Amino acid sequence: MGTAKFILAGAAAVTMLSSSAFADDMTGMVTRIDRLNNTISIQQTQKGTVGGSAGGAGALQQFKAKDAAMLDAVHAGDRVTYTATDTDGAGTLTKLQKQ
Repeated sequence: MGTAKFILAGAAAVTMLSSSAFADDMTGMVTRIDRLNNTISIQQTQKGTVGGSAGGAGALQQFKAKDAAMLDAVHAGDRVTYTATDTDGAGTLTKLQKQ
């Protein structure tokens, strides 16, 4: 019985870690940067062509930058790849790279 629980717990951990929410970088376009408040707004772009959406634009999201220096390399209108986490209900940008 103990071995079965161990195997199931391991399988659940692997499934969770391999999910797209944790593994993939997101892509989008910078719409606004507020360097005084250390925040950035990004219009997320959808990957692929499944569903044939009109415009291909996703939700507009605002993030607090983990490090203020991250915002120095980008400007409004730049296409970026990014990774973010949800900390206490607020999005925190952990990785930002201009495409």
